Amino acid sequence: MPKAEGKIFKFDSEKAIKANFLETIDYKGETQSITYETDELSAVCPFSGLPDYGYLNINYIPDSKIIELKSLKYYLISFRNVGIYQEALTNRIYKDLKKVLKPKYLRIETVYNTRGGIDSTCVIDSEM
Repeated sequence: MPKAEGKIFKFDSEKAIKANFLETIDYKGETQSITYETDELSAVCPFSGLPDYGYLNINYIPDSKIIELKSLKYYLISFRNVGIYQEALTNRIYKDLKKVLKPKYLRIETVYNTRGGIDSTCVIDSEM
């Protein structure tokens, strides 16, 4: 039996996610679709304790607020050591951004690196 079998790394609970890092900027412009993308999304699988890496696409139509990008980066980094399933991470980002932005439209897509030969893509769209 391999020595690594059954080993688990310690990880933080969802309480470590810093939604309070998210800051907004007032927006009074024309209706537009805004997209932010990063391939630096990471968290920890709460089943194995191993890291999950993925791509994040945020698309929204603002009402009166847009997200401040540095605050978004810090917020996303707060997931780095959190044990959270991929689907729950997608849902958490959706809920947190919806709460601070109150956008006309919001879509969150996460695409995770292949694990065990299986590709995972999660999408939450306010029009679903």
